Amino acid sequence: MTPPQRQRRDIVPEPPTPQDGDGKPGNPERMYVVAGPDGERAELDLVTLIVARATDPPPSASPEQAALLRLCAAPLSVAELSAYLHLPFSAMGVLLTELLTAELVQARAPIVRKARSDRSLLEAVMNGLQRL
Repeated sequence: MTPPQRQRRDIVPEPPTPQDGDGKPGNPERMYVVAGPDGERAELDLVTLIVARATDPPPSASPEQAALLRLCAAPLSVAELSAYLHLPFSAMGVLLTELLTAELVQARAPIVRKARSDRSLLEAVMNGLQRL
């Protein structure tokens, strides 16, 4: 009994590249959008806090946007959102720009804590611990 023979496949020619009126190859059609229609992005930092304005995502929201809106019920930083959704910061910028434009989320400045503690308070705590 002989093993079955494999048949050779014919080489499929590549489709022609789109040509401009000059005969030069044109740009292929983009299959994705990096930013909104005007190409602008919101000024976001890794520590910018994002809070959802609506509790339920609209039906037109993408799965990533819906997940982001559910996470933002409490204020979260852009870095935390990026980590939770496993998305890079650049992708988070695009998603948040769309949501900010649609007024579904609000961006807030981070809460700044006092840079240094009061020295007298630290000395009082240290003296109290030494007395124990």
